Amino acid sequence: MYRKTIIPCLFCSVVFILSGCVGIPEGIKPVENFQLDRYLGQWYEIARLDHSFERGLSKVTADYSLREDGGINVVNRGFSAEKNAWQEALGKAYFVGDTDKGHLKVSFFGPFYGSYIVFELDAVGYQYAFISGPNKDYLWLLARTPTVKPEVIEKFISQSNTLGFDMSTLIFVNQR
Repeated sequence: MYRKTIIPCLFCSVVFILSGCVGIPEGIKPVENFQLDRYLGQWYEIARLDHSFERGLSKVTADYSLREDGGINVVNRGFSAEKNAWQEALGKAYFVGDTDKGHLKVSFFGPFYGSYIVFELDAVGYQYAFISGPNKDYLWLLARTPTVKPEVIEKFISQSNTLGFDMSTLIFVNQR
């Protein structure tokens, strides 16, 4: 199947994947006590920093499931109103270090991997997550539902500002 657009959602970005960077940006700390079995399943992209590879996409989701080799299958989808079509990207992810820390690497192109860092997570219900890439150009707010409470968005914006993300290009994803 031909893939025209890469949708980053939970695990990817063309730029950071091609760079092969699995580092952690200054000031970002992966969550501790991460439980992969609770993280698997579908997530909705609520907000992200703007990037050309996602521009114009709505209804963006990421689905995660276990691979036979112990990694994670990644299926990212989004709807392009301009093309009136769904676009999908398939990838794989693995932990960079300990499996109880929210630091993974993801690939959509062979041996090239990019960082995926869960730096905030609703530890009680795994209902929302704040994600960074290998630098502060990549940022996502993901949730188990297409909408979140205003307090979650406020926390995301406040915490991301404090950590040094440029929130001027923040996009709120249309999930309708």
